[in-house]
Amino acid sequence: MFKLKENQTNVKTELIAGFTTFMTMVYIIVVNPIILKDAGVPFDQVFTATIIATVIGTLWMALAANYPIAIAPGMGMNAYFAYSVVGSHGGITYQTAFSAVFVAGIIFFILSLTSFRKVLIEAIPANLKHGITAGIGLFIAFIGLRQTNIIVAHPDNLVQLGDLHSPQTLLALLGLAITLILMAMRVHGAFFLGMIITGIIAFFTGHLSFDQGFVQWPSLPEGLIISNPITAFTDVIEHSLYAVIFSFLLVTIFDTTGTMIGVAEQAGLMKGNHMPRARQALLADSVAASAGAMLGTTPTSAYIESTSGVAAGGRTGLTTLTVSALFIIAAFFGPLVSAVSGLSAITAPALIIVGSLMIGAVADIEWGKMDEAFPAFLIILSMPLTSSIATGIALGFVSYPLLKIATGKWREVHPIVYVFGVLFFCQLAFLPH
Repeated sequence: MFKLKENQTNVKTELIAGFTTFMTMVYIIVVNPIILKDAGVPFDQVFTATIIATVIGTLWMALAANYPIAIAPGMGMNAYFAYSVVGSHGGITYQTAFSAVFVAGIIFFILSLTSFRKVLIEAIPANLKHGITAGIGLFIAFIGLRQTNIIVAHPDNLVQLGDLHSPQTLLALLGLAITLILMAMRVHGAFFLGMIITGIIAFFTGHLSFDQGFVQWPSLPEGLIISNPITAFTDVIEHSLYAVIFSFLLVTIFDTTGTMIGVAEQAGLMKGNHMPRARQALLADSVAASAGAMLGTTPTSAYIESTSGVAAGGRTGLTTLTVSALFIIAAFFGPLVSAVSGLSAITAPALIIVGSLMIGAVADIEWGKMDEAFPAFLIILSMPLTSSIATGIALGFVSYPLLKIATGKWREVHPIVYVFGVLFFCQLAFLPH
């Protein structure tokens, strides 16, 4: 079913890759409820909604598209929802704000049914694609360094080296060293083994404990937040939430599209400029986004942490089927998942190493041509510094056509790049982001 031989993989590798991806992204079922709790959404509601949306999107990716790319509510959009949307526009409630998420998801789904997003993937210039892959690599490595306090905030320089004598930082460095040694020795399942060994060390050194127990029955205290789609559209019109929908839509389209390109390139699944089964893959996040909004979570996106599973050998939907199964199990083990995912020393080393693997895409950028190189460089630079894949892509899309026009090569640019260059400029200049 998953064409394992054709993709040069096997069941064991795919299962280990799925576990690796799950371990690096499961933090979302704890972090997402914490962020949305600030908007007034009950913790248990978001916890269960996050898992259901993740399972729907990731199962679709596994069974319909056969890709090792997991789907879950995106970081960044949840913060935008909690701190910029709820309470603004005349003091709107989170229920009304979810109406905007739902409508954006419906529009997203309609766009995914057309050839629009497939054309978009093929229209993105090759050097920008390489820049996106490398930028995502730096971004997730930076996330790993930040999670483990190897890199910390600085009032003047923004970032600085953290306290390397801190027990948790030392544990993270030990986990990083163990995983790197296993990879250098070409041990099969190095990421998975590195996490297991680090977790065992954490438990026996007192960094990992299970004080809250292991099992908790999942619940949706609010039930369906959006039970009538017509009411959702009415809420959007009544509160004039058009700018909010535009922001959700634009960021989600490019966050997901950029991540899919990055992960697919790393896995060797891109066929030149073409992504096979693109429509099936692109439907996954739009279906999950609409379902998630009805239950109480923000827009879903392809997860950059999928690169850890790809690095562990994942090449097919069996990886994401495994991820889905583990998320379903996690729904009943909230306290256990919270304890493990709350200790970044276990999962962050994988993100740092994957970053080093993805940065290799810079070798394919045409550095000798300024009109090709600088937009790619801008993407690579801005993704980690703005903590946003979509912002990095936006800056690339704005600068690329400008340089092509200035050098008289405007005919080389696909019309859709011009359209989104203008849209991104408007978003960056006039809308909250």
